[in-house]
Amino acid sequence: MRAFTEQKMKRWAEQRWILDSIIQSVGMEWDQPRLGYTMFPCGPDALGDFRMIGMRVKKFNDMHREFAAGGHRRQSKAEAFEKEGRMVAARESYFIASLLYSAARWPIFEADKLHIDYNTRMVDCYNKYIEYAPHPVERVEIPFEGGVIPGFLALPHKPAKGEKFPCAIGIDGMDGSKEIMCSMYGDKMLERGMAHFVYDGPGQGECPVNGLYVTKDNHMGAAEAVYEWLAAHEHIDEENMIVWGVSFGSFFGAQAAAQLGDRIKGCALTFVNHEPGCFSIFNMAAPSFKLRFMFMANYDDEDEFDKFISDFSAMPAAKAIKCPVLIQAGEDDELSPLEHSENFADAISGPKKLVIYEGDRHALGTGSPANLFGEHWFTMLADWCRDRIDDKPAPNERVFISSFGQQEKTPYD
Repeated sequence: MRAFTEQKMKRWAEQRWILDSIIQSVGMEWDQPRLGYTMFPCGPDALGDFRMIGMRVKKFNDMHREFAAGGHRRQSKAEAFEKEGRMVAARESYFIASLLYSAARWPIFEADKLHIDYNTRMVDCYNKYIEYAPHPVERVEIPFEGGVIPGFLALPHKPAKGEKFPCAIGIDGMDGSKEIMCSMYGDKMLERGMAHFVYDGPGQGECPVNGLYVTKDNHMGAAEAVYEWLAAHEHIDEENMIVWGVSFGSFFGAQAAAQLGDRIKGCALTFVNHEPGCFSIFNMAAPSFKLRFMFMANYDDEDEFDKFISDFSAMPAAKAIKCPVLIQAGEDDELSPLEHSENFADAISGPKKLVIYEGDRHALGTGSPANLFGEHWFTMLADWCRDRIDDKPAPNERVFISSFGQQEKTPYD
């Protein structure tokens, strides 16, 4: 990044040397399990790629070049497999390469030539995966605010004539992208018979590279555009859609649910971000979160950004949501204190299920054994979504899962 970008945020400039020291001591997952969640959709074949990168990264600036080098290696393997006619092996390596390039973009908080190059390589590799994918996958670009919302629509299988699928709409957070939201094999939504549409909303993934930035409420308009596109699709059942969001996608997902009202069957929100004004994530957590969001929102002045972000609140969305809601939170979430998700749940008038994992952090499953001994967050989320599609009665309860996996349920009035 340019020196200007490195210096425009006070805490980043002051703590930059500390960050490099921490990475050298504890590794590149100092703030969240980015190797784990980026590798997850690839499956076990990518373990060596990601763990080798983790071993080689010794400072922040190593991250982009090591991920990019890993992407180059995987892309070369994919091209070799393709020439040999080994198309299954080719698609697997193209998929892994795409996610490696996606991760290479993350540490560059400006749309410079290198960022654009990594983005182009990511798209090219994912398009090659689509060409050989074991089920139908379509790259989509939906017009919005003078730009486009890029997304992928995956179907469980090749549809018969006139066949329509229920659809899960996935919204990622600020540090990820749509590419990590739908797994190459065994995707949670596809395995449950649902189509899976994942997209980069304003400020996310490809969008800031192409000039589409986040505001406090334009994810609502983006959700509307996505819904209208899906509703017109010949293989999507417009009466059977749900929304799910992870991390900052739990904020954007709440806005999407408020916008879409009773046109969706449910909204599942996990790895919560519901603190009004986002003080914890941008002032108490790793400084990379704030610098990243300043890029997502196209702010160079930190004081102006602070005014901008102070208006962010999920409470207006909570009061407007008409569908059942699932909320999954870590008891010790360091990016958004639990009390704010409790207040968010209280403001929802319809059925809601608030699940709290004892001792867990923002990234569920990394702070306590509650996810190991209790029900895993993603399995619970996917089954809850399928239950809404199947019109099963929605639970209205607060659930506390202890570190021993025991559940304590308290009904909401």
